[in-house]
Amino acid sequence: MASNKGVQYRLWVRVGALAITLLTVYHLVYQGNSWITVLILLGLTAIQVVSLVQYLDRNTREVLDFLHSLKMDEVNAPFSTDDKDPTRQELYTAFNEVLAMVKEVRTARDEQYQYLKNIVHHVGIGLITFDARGDVQIVNTAARKLFGRSELRNIRELEMLNPALVESLRRLKTGGRDLVRLEREGDVEQLSVYAIELTLRGKEFKLVSVQNIRSELEEKEMEAWQNLIRVLTHEIMNSVTPISSLAGTVRGELEGQLTNDLEVNPIPNDEIEDLFQAVDTIQRRSEGLIRFVQDFRNLTHIPQPNKTRIEVRELLQPTVMLLQPEAEAKGVNLSLSVDPETLSVMADSELIDQVLINLVKNAIQAFDEDHEGVKEVALTATEDSRGRVLVHIKDNGVGIEEDALSKIFIPFFTTKKQGSGIGLSLSRQIMRQHGGNISVKSVVNEGTEFTLKI
Repeated sequence: MASNKGVQYRLWVRVGALAITLLTVYHLVYQGNSWITVLILLGLTAIQVVSLVQYLDRNTREVLDFLHSLKMDEVNAPFSTDDKDPTRQELYTAFNEVLAMVKEVRTARDEQYQYLKNIVHHVGIGLITFDARGDVQIVNTAARKLFGRSELRNIRELEMLNPALVESLRRLKTGGRDLVRLEREGDVEQLSVYAIELTLRGKEFKLVSVQNIRSELEEKEMEAWQNLIRVLTHEIMNSVTPISSLAGTVRGELEGQLTNDLEVNPIPNDEIEDLFQAVDTIQRRSEGLIRFVQDFRNLTHIPQPNKTRIEVRELLQPTVMLLQPEAEAKGVNLSLSVDPETLSVMADSELIDQVLINLVKNAIQAFDEDHEGVKEVALTATEDSRGRVLVHIKDNGVGIEEDALSKIFIPFFTTKKQGSGIGLSLSRQIMRQHGGNISVKSVVNEGTEFTLKI
């Protein structure tokens, strides 16, 4: 306010001086005084007019230059207030105050942007924003890891990964959800995709979150099966255990009461033998059912892994040595390869042994009697791009039907006549306890490959 009054005062002084000069010229001309004096005063008037115009133009130009520099973000240093002109001092002081406010606002904006940027890039859920053409503006760290890409310019680049994923990204509207199956590096992931549409400065964008929920789905599925198994085992054991016990008691009573003497015992010998066989059958089947139920209890009583650092070859070699005789007896070449040889992993060797023995034994048994060509089962261990250890158990046997492939990890499901349906389900649970997973791919008449990610 004081600066504005100072500018007005100096402006009125100049205007007043100009008015006095013009009145003086008018008076001299009216009085008929010397034209030389009049010309001098007119020259002085012209100088005053030019000075006034320059005064107004200079201040206006400096304000416009300042605003233009502010717009173009070209103001780097504060203005000096040491000018002898009080007006310029006040103007530069005002410029500095505005500049300080603008810098404070920009600093706060940049800090807020960096804060939000860090949140976006460190959040565990994949986030992508793209426009109507598919050009990507933001892709956070979680999304890059999920897609295995260091950068992403357009969502079309994901078609090589999974065309269904790109179609889902384009199709989903605000609030839309989708579940996409993604296979990468021998691993199967279940991606939950959620989208919202945004409009920013008249331009439409889509914000999509992508999250791998495979672990959550498997955990819920396994939890449901475990609850069912607990109920079934409880009910079966409560019913079968007394039957088995009573069958043993009945046999003991029959042995004590029945004789082969027809005068004492009117029942013929062949009927007595049938009676004993019936009781034995009841007892044998009851005990077999009890053992069957106890096996399934393993699914709900797996101990927590006691992990230690172990070399992968040392982890796999005992299984190969144990099953080598069975493989040779069936004419199967069983091989082991570890690359690099120094590969090691944190694992519970006893629990992983159970998984390996089950998978390798299944692979050895995966051949028809009339199989043509060499029978091969190969164990290979490698390291993926994320530093995780991958163990592949691959055979060239009969393969698994597509309908059965989606069910093989379900408890009780088996494709073998004498199978219990517990091995693969138990293997998957052991791998989950290790923070890893197990996946499978198979082609009928070409073979099957199981992959353990530890």
